[in-house]
Amino acid sequence: MRWLGEPMILAITFEVKDTNRAIVSEGIGGIADIRYLTDLNPSERQDVLKCADVLLARNTAKELRSEELPLLRRARLIQFLSAGIDYIPLRDLPPGIPLASNAGAYAEPMAEHALAMAMAAAKRLFIEHQNLLLGQFNQFTPNKMLAGRICGFFGFGGYGIATARLMRCLGMSIRAINRRGATSEPVDWVGAPDRLDELMAASDVLIISAPLTRVTERVIGARELSLMKEDAILVNLARGEIVDEVGLYDHLKAKPRFTACLDAWWIEPVRHGEFRMNRPFLELPNVIASPHNSASVPNASEVALRHAVANCRRVLLGEAPLHLIAADDRMR
Repeated sequence: MRWLGEPMILAITFEVKDTNRAIVSEGIGGIADIRYLTDLNPSERQDVLKCADVLLARNTAKELRSEELPLLRRARLIQFLSAGIDYIPLRDLPPGIPLASNAGAYAEPMAEHALAMAMAAAKRLFIEHQNLLLGQFNQFTPNKMLAGRICGFFGFGGYGIATARLMRCLGMSIRAINRRGATSEPVDWVGAPDRLDELMAASDVLIISAPLTRVTERVIGARELSLMKEDAILVNLARGEIVDEVGLYDHLKAKPRFTACLDAWWIEPVRHGEFRMNRPFLELPNVIASPHNSASVPNASEVALRHAVANCRRVLLGEAPLHLIAADDRMR
């Protein structure tokens, strides 16, 4: 229960530097008190958590103690700073509190990265660079135009939509799958997940842009890859675990004209504490790789913070939050 005149509270669970605290203050605009748990002693933290209307967090498993979780009696939202939160144990959080990811916060730099990788694959840039080092001047070996071809999207949220807009500028046809089987974004075709086979078979470029959930984990395996065109390009900036690792490696070995552009890996330092792969992908000429740095651009953290704070503000104003996490996905 809130007493008349009692201020609303936005509690922030992680350390925020002074310049970014100004971003938070600007985004909230005085409609709530902003409390940083890292500034408080244990007793003060408990008092804030009991009264918090909204929490903004990076990783609740690291930032909240187990005995603090039951104190979240009044919270109307836990907003995460990251778009991908599959590594956070959401099942440990109080079940009655809505949770929101920061979906779309890094969409623009990720879209550029996806486009760059797809273009490098289509134009054989890395392959011919290596050939030139060997003295091979393959001027008349064909590369590929993307104009007039099909770009498919498995997942069509913020990053997928931003990438689709760039691909459409190249003259590509856009086909997409999302949970609803519908979108307000201009596309040539949209379907639900039960049409994945159709999307795999049609795509010249396939963008993996879905979140990692119990449903999407390893959903693209050897069978699904076998449906794709011999010279298709797969781009994964989302999560490595959406694609079966062994199935992809074997497909790349068997289909040398097929290219995988991988920014997301199966074992990564941020989520798992190390970088490791179970197959030597980097030895294959039809792999283009990057260290999950598609969103590592100047001011990306500030943009993400503004995006997350805007969703916090919506709830504080009594509006419905965006990017809510489905109940099934909270069980990871």
